[in-house]
Amino acid sequence: MTDSKLYIYNTLKRERELFEPLHPGFVGMYLCGPTVYGDAHLGHARPAVTFDVLFRYLTYLGYKVRYVRNITDVGHLVNDADEGEDKIQKKARLEHLEPMEVVQQYTLAYHRNMGQLNVKPPSIEPRASGHIIEQVLMIEKIIEHGYAYISEGSVYFDVKRFEKDYPYGELSGRVTEDLQHNTRELDGQSEKRNPLDFALWKKASPEHIMHWPSPWSEGFPGWHIECSAMSAKYLGETFDIHGGGMDLLFPHHECEIAQSLGANGKQPVRYWMHNNMLTINGQKMGKSLNNFITLDELFSGKHSLLEKPYSPMALRFCMLQAHYRSTIDFSNKGLDDAEKAYSKLSDIYLLLKDMNWNGTTVNLEVEKTLSSFEQDCIDAMNDDMNTAIVLSNMFKVSTNVNIFSTSGKTEGVSKETFEKFKNAYCTFFTDILGLVPNESAAQSGEEFGNLVDSLLEVRNEAKKKKDFTLADAIRNVLSKFVTLKDSADKTSWKHEKKK
Repeated sequence: MTDSKLYIYNTLKRERELFEPLHPGFVGMYLCGPTVYGDAHLGHARPAVTFDVLFRYLTYLGYKVRYVRNITDVGHLVNDADEGEDKIQKKARLEHLEPMEVVQQYTLAYHRNMGQLNVKPPSIEPRASGHIIEQVLMIEKIIEHGYAYISEGSVYFDVKRFEKDYPYGELSGRVTEDLQHNTRELDGQSEKRNPLDFALWKKASPEHIMHWPSPWSEGFPGWHIECSAMSAKYLGETFDIHGGGMDLLFPHHECEIAQSLGANGKQPVRYWMHNNMLTINGQKMGKSLNNFITLDELFSGKHSLLEKPYSPMALRFCMLQAHYRSTIDFSNKGLDDAEKAYSKLSDIYLLLKDMNWNGTTVNLEVEKTLSSFEQDCIDAMNDDMNTAIVLSNMFKVSTNVNIFSTSGKTEGVSKETFEKFKNAYCTFFTDILGLVPNESAAQSGEEFGNLVDSLLEVRNEAKKKKDFTLADAIRNVLSKFVTLKDSADKTSWKHEKKK
């Protein structure tokens, strides 16, 4: 395991903090996954990519990581409060499907989109509906400890009683007096002792499809209890990292802390990490603004705000260009710029991957730049996972790689430094940042690639025979379809759309 010190911003403590796992060599991390009642959208992509990179980097550092990302398939009501219809049940009713058909349909679609973004699957992906027993048992403990009460078959967490022993609102910085003052009366609030109390278990109405037996009623769990129960089951009552978008700070994550303290008397999480939100052309994403873009729409270009399709790697790269705690604004220009930047670094990766050291001299400036590359990237990642600086470091060395490729010689760098640099660049590009190189043959088809390669062989033979008329004619034809780049001993090519 590397001796590097990783610093992360702990949302609970509101400061950058040295990361020290609970158990040496092992990290338990939990990400609040999607509620699968619709197609995955841009808002789903950012936490998935952010914590995928964290998962990859912790593994790179030598930790054994148990990464849990849940699927919410019951209990999340339409307005995130304790009244209204379950989001999945509503979707099932509208589409005349069983709720679990909706869950399966959108879970598979979410997995497909995550695969396109090269997001690794988690170690465990539990569903809320598969852990009803664990949730019931946890609620029983909370009641036993005096932090919850039963009302008309439902069970509510008692925030005022909890505050006699523990602070409520620490994570989000909320004050209960202010929250209570701003809370409007909703249907079903009469069951609660206090408007801030939240549901642990809801009694099901006769028309409610998804329900299970419990000591209190035939009903279903509240949204917040699922993550507390499942994280404790797979990671323990206290674990290392819990993440999600900033929109989950309150009430979801705040309620998770209260539930876990109420049941187990322990802080459940040692480091809270939250990625910031995204906007579309400067506005918050929402269906009413017609700027709600699904991942399938982005990748196909089938949305009125999109000028063309954008690849999954362009989206991933766009997210990596910003620090995970900063806001990202999506626009056609921003995605175009990300696509071009990704393409440039991908080209460098492909050049470097097939390059072997064949230098004869050492230049101190080149040697210093390439020898420090790996540590510069590690330092950036250790500084609260600053992927933007890692990408900046990659652009910094791209000039050196292009010079090597054009000249056909790796002059100015020692063999040891070159091999270390090459391995580090390729590792960060694919294994840590999770970028997939833009392979020419894969992009344009094997048959087309073989044809281009064959014509380039003919051109090379023509150049050897000094038949420059034929060589230039082949180049002129190929340049209409691909970008050619001549070096000392070969011609490389890249397939791209010609304007």
